[in-house]
Amino acid sequence: MAESRVGSKEELFPPKKIREKLGLRAGKKVIYKVEAGRLVVEPVPSLEEVLREPPCIEITVDEFHRFRKELSRTVET
Repeated sequence: MAESRVGSKEELFPPKKIREKLGLRAGKKVIYKVEAGRLVVEPVPSLEEVLREPPCIEITVDEFHRFRKELSRTVET
């Protein structure tokens, strides 16, 4: 846990220790959410970071095409 202050223009300045832990650098995008009255800040991963992760599901091309056709039919009705 770390403490900081809100700037004169109401900016938030997370301490260096927290920025380093989250990998926050200048220009890095973040998502802000409010959950149960708390501010949650999450880094947005780059495309390269996402592609380095193993896939969470595996699907064949045939399954993909079948799913896409079913989805199209559902949306059209």
